[in-house]
Amino acid sequence: MNSEKVYQMKLSDIYPLLVNKAVKKGRTKDEVDEIIRWLTGYSQQQLEACLAAQTCYGDFFRSAPQLNPNRTAIKGVVCGVRVEEVEEPLMREIRYLDKLIDELAKGKPMEKILRK
Repeated sequence: MNSEKVYQMKLSDIYPLLVNKAVKKGRTKDEVDEIIRWLTGYSQQQLEACLAAQTCYGDFFRSAPQLNPNRTAIKGVVCGVRVEEVEEPLMREIRYLDKLIDELAKGKPMEKILRK
């Protein structure tokens, strides 16, 4: 799938997939929301507003209030690609979220996921 197609997808279509991935492994929607808030700087209310407004995935990351500076500590492979080597900045932000949700689904403690 090309990057532009991913950027045009609706957050409200992707979000349930992220939540389902975590819930199937015994984690919670609240933990997914905490990860998204940590990564992007959105408040819970702002996140819910983006979901209700049918915000595009690309715009969600472009408009993030404060991308967490510790996100660059996120390393590893998602979909066969090392997140730290993704050249396109917007796609790298998306892959950071994918990696954090993978870590959550694999049972990693929140303190480690959030690089505290």
